[in-house]
Amino acid sequence: MMQISRTASAARTTAPPEWFTGEAWIEPITKSPTQIDSVHFTPGSRTIWHRHPLGQVLVVTEGTGLVQREGGPVETITEGDTVKIAPDEWHWHGATPATAMTHLAIEETPGDGRTTEPGNPVTDYPGNTAPPVTRTTVLDQLLPTPHATHRVEIRRITIAPTHAAGLHVHNGPVFGAIEAGSVIYQIEGEPEATLNRGDTFYEPEATRIARFDAQQDGVTFLGYFLLRTNEEAELTFP
Repeated sequence: MMQISRTASAARTTAPPEWFTGEAWIEPITKSPTQIDSVHFTPGSRTIWHRHPLGQVLVVTEGTGLVQREGGPVETITEGDTVKIAPDEWHWHGATPATAMTHLAIEETPGDGRTTEPGNPVTDYPGNTAPPVTRTTVLDQLLPTPHATHRVEIRRITIAPTHAAGLHVHNGPVFGAIEAGSVIYQIEGEPEATLNRGDTFYEPEATRIARFDAQQDGVTFLGYFLLRTNEEAELTFP
């Protein structure tokens, strides 16, 4: 019989520290006879060495990560990649030092009671030699005219699923970063774009924003409003 498990009903738990280095979360999808978990690794986190009696399949659903089998090189894996791990093959997997990763972990449950066997922590993880701080420019935007910014107001804004903000204009430049969900964004007269978690955007001053439409998952974003002296952020709907 068909069963549908909604995302909101998944019981996300913190990955056990005896099996993981760094922060990771596990969302169980199915259990016996086939166990499927969605595992999210924060940058720098990874499993310890371990092996599965019937092997395992990993399907990367988001981000970039690393995987290694005993005696083999560290391999980079990214969204869409599939890793097939042989029965009783020692291995580890996780995020890169600078990027998060989410994958599905799929394995059959043995009928003889055998379980996954833990090994030692990973000692030669590439991140052990990475610099303690990394910096990445995600947006470098020229303003069409000089702007005498007196203060910056930052708002966390949430738009309900499928709600459209409608045609609107801001009285000053607005920068934003998507925290969760997705939105269709369009400046009037320009192509539309889909913005997802981690994407940034820029709404020019006094410019008609044709679309800022939340998708099925809604959207939450940080908005940075550049304001002049004695100016308040204003939104008009022409």
